[in-house]
Amino acid sequence: MIIFIRKMTQNRIAWAVLLGSTLFLELCAMVFQHVMGLQPCVLCIYQRVAVLGIMAGAVIGFINPKNMLLRWSGLLLWAYSSIQGLQIALQQTDIQLHPSPFNTCDLFVTFPQWLPLNQWMPWFFNGTGDCSEIQWQFLTWTMPQWLIVAFGIYVACSFIIISGNLIKR
Repeated sequence: MIIFIRKMTQNRIAWAVLLGSTLFLELCAMVFQHVMGLQPCVLCIYQRVAVLGIMAGAVIGFINPKNMLLRWSGLLLWAYSSIQGLQIALQQTDIQLHPSPFNTCDLFVTFPQWLPLNQWMPWFFNGTGDCSEIQWQFLTWTMPQWLIVAFGIYVACSFIIISGNLIKR
């Protein structure tokens, strides 16, 4: 099993599947925003950035999965972005399920001055919605609850794959 996991990360198909899943999530976000008219909140935008981090990790791993430096860079970026996304999804779910004037999110997205994504691409990185508002549900779960599932799967898979690459034969 360990050998299978190790070989899987040295194959472009696995990285392409990861890239495809993140691309699917980003396309869904665009449909929700620009087709269905749902306004993303600040935490939604940060979760988008976390998915883009996983996507960047997939691209790095896809470039040359046999190169140990690129493979490990992709794996670590995938794991880090997944954990950050999970934390943000948990925070937004808490805000939605326990509304309070003391439990809110920021009014505006905050990016570093050297990377003002919300100014460069406001159609993608500008959060205008309210974090506590439930705009969409599927099977009684809200969007951040579904993102907890998605990020949880990403975290679990990244940890299993990292462990498989760390364990010696």
